[in-house]
Amino acid sequence: MIKLYSYYRSSAAYRVRIALNHKQIEHSIEPVNLLKKEHQSADYKAKQPQGLVPCLQTSDGQFLAQSGAMLGYLDALYANARLLPEDPFEAAKIQSFVDVIACDIHPICNLRILNYLTGELKVEAEQKLTWYRHWIELGFAALESMLSNSQYCFGEQVTLADLYLVPQVYNALRFEVDMTVFPKIMHIYQNCNQLDAFINAAPENQIDAL
Repeated sequence: MIKLYSYYRSSAAYRVRIALNHKQIEHSIEPVNLLKKEHQSADYKAKQPQGLVPCLQTSDGQFLAQSGAMLGYLDALYANARLLPEDPFEAAKIQSFVDVIACDIHPICNLRILNYLTGELKVEAEQKLTWYRHWIELGFAALESMLSNSQYCFGEQVTLADLYLVPQVYNALRFEVDMTVFPKIMHIYQNCNQLDAFINAAPENQIDAL
């Protein structure tokens, strides 16, 4: 059985949890407590050399790091509920949307970056929030312009874009970003969160939720 090493508030783990649910893949969740530094243990780093979550253990005992690689692997292995369409251009459009989050928003707004700002660089808490909101709002403005008025990011079916967008919106709401200026994003967020795959993957519904 597939096993996902996960932390309930990790955006990257959240994406993979949604995919596993969406594709109805039998799996188990192994919590990794970031607050207790379990991700820095030698045992965990033997599985995930960066010491980050998530980490995916395949059914034959191999390990994968990085959520994008995991999602590609799952989409290739399980053909049901495909996350990317077959048409190369349409798939590239979705990947372009995904990369705004995966490459430009998430890396500079995730927990270890925010902790470095306040810990090592002695940035004040309010300055940290200003940093976070600036990059989220800049990225979300671009994403909003890429969306139509469809039920999900790219039409009436869930795609990879929705799996990336929902966790990022969840984080933005946590940090009190004004989401009223992004009505298309919020419409999609609300639609996705009516689906069991998203509900069951939500941070508050995880076994390690604090």
